[in-house]
Amino acid sequence: MKLSISLSVAIILGFNNTFLSTCSAFTISDSIRHRHHATTVASSLSMTATSASTDAKSTSSSSCTKKLSILTFDLDDTLYPVSTVLDEANAAFARSMKQFGYDGILPEDIVLTGKKIREEMAETDPERSAALTHTEIRRLAIREEMEKIEYQRKLQSCADDWATQVSSLSPLVVQNAKKWASAAVSPSVVEGVLNAWEMERHHAAERHLYPDVMDMFEQIKSDHPHVVIGAVTDGKANPLFMTFTLAKHFNFCMNWEDDQAGRKKFFTDLSNVEKDADLRWIYSATREKGEELAKTGALLRGEEYPDPNVQYMWIHVGDDLALDVGGSATCGAKTILAELADKQYHQTARHRFDNLDDSGKLPEWSTTPQKELRRRQMMNRAAESLVDKRVAFISHIPEAINNILADD
Repeated sequence: MKLSISLSVAIILGFNNTFLSTCSAFTISDSIRHRHHATTVASSLSMTATSASTDAKSTSSSSCTKKLSILTFDLDDTLYPVSTVLDEANAAFARSMKQFGYDGILPEDIVLTGKKIREEMAETDPERSAALTHTEIRRLAIREEMEKIEYQRKLQSCADDWATQVSSLSPLVVQNAKKWASAAVSPSVVEGVLNAWEMERHHAAERHLYPDVMDMFEQIKSDHPHVVIGAVTDGKANPLFMTFTLAKHFNFCMNWEDDQAGRKKFFTDLSNVEKDADLRWIYSATREKGEELAKTGALLRGEEYPDPNVQYMWIHVGDDLALDVGGSATCGAKTILAELADKQYHQTARHRFDNLDDSGKLPEWSTTPQKELRRRQMMNRAAESLVDKRVAFISHIPEAINNILADD
C-alpha cells in the first residue's frame, strides 16, 4: 500500500472577515500512487488575500512587503530535550508517591504502567486507547500504582488477622481486597501526584532549555518587534508556566488536550487505516488565535490592519515532520524543521522512526504504539515536500525566518 498527501482545499473565512486564507487537509490517502511536490499548493497557503485570478494574485504578492505576523513553536525536542525533562518529572512522581505514603515506587513505573494500560485497552477498546491523552494515561497509571499497594496492604492485613499466609486467603477475600483498593484510593491524592509531575515537568524544561534558545528569541524580537509568538503542543507543556525563561517571549499556547473532540478524532482516525487523520482542527485554531492577537496589537499601536500593502506571514517551527510541518503547512504556515545536531541537542522523538523494527531502541519515555508510529512515518514521508527550511542549530532559526521572508 502506497500512501501520500491528500489535499482537499477548504476555504476558511478570516476572523475579521477582511481576507480569506486557505486551509487544506494534511492526511494520508490510499488512492494516490505517487507523492507530488507541493509547490503549487504551498503558494496558495500564505496568509494573504485571495485574488480572483492567478495573475492578479501574483501581481499583488510581488508588490507587498512581507511581514512576520505569527511565529509558533513546538516545545518538546524543539526547545529542550524531552527525554531528560520526562526523566526528572518521573522522579518527582516517585517522590510524591512516597510523600503520600506509597513507598517502593520507581520513577520508571509510571511509564511502564502507562504502556501496559494502553496495550490492554487496545485489545478491548481500540478507539479509546488510540485517543487517550498523555494526561489520561498518567492519571490512570498513578491510580493503578496506588491500587496495587493498597491491595497488597489489605491482603497482608487480612492474613495477619487470620494468622495465615497471604497465599492461603480465600478467593472471596482476595476479590474484596481488590474492591477495597479501588475505593481506598483518593481521586484528590491521584491529582496531587499528577500535579507534582506536571509542575516538575515545567521546572525541568526551564532547567534544560537548549543553551541558545533565549538568545534566539531575543534576536527574533529584535528583527521582528511586533511578532505574535505562540506554542502548539500535543502534551501538557505550556511556556506560559515557565515563568523564569520562556513566559516573557510567548503570547499564547494551543494545547491539543484543550480540544478533546478534535484530538480524539485525529488519533482515532490515525489508528484506522481506512480513514485519513486530519490536523486542521488544531492549526486552524492556532492561526485564528494568532490573527486575533496580531490585529489587536496593530490597533493598539494605531496601525491599519490588515494593511493591503503587507503580506502577513505565519511560520511554524518544530521537530516532527507529520505533526509540525504537515499540520501547520496545510493551514497557511511556512515551516522550519528542527532536525537538530544530535551531539548538542539530544533529540529522541524523531529518532523513533529510525528504530521501528527494534522496539528495544525506542526511547523509554514513549508510550506510543508501534502501529501508530508506522502510520505517522508514512505521514512524515508525505510532509517532506512541505518543509521550507531545515536547521541543525537553534541559533540558525532567526536566519531561516529571514530567508523565508526574503524568498519570492
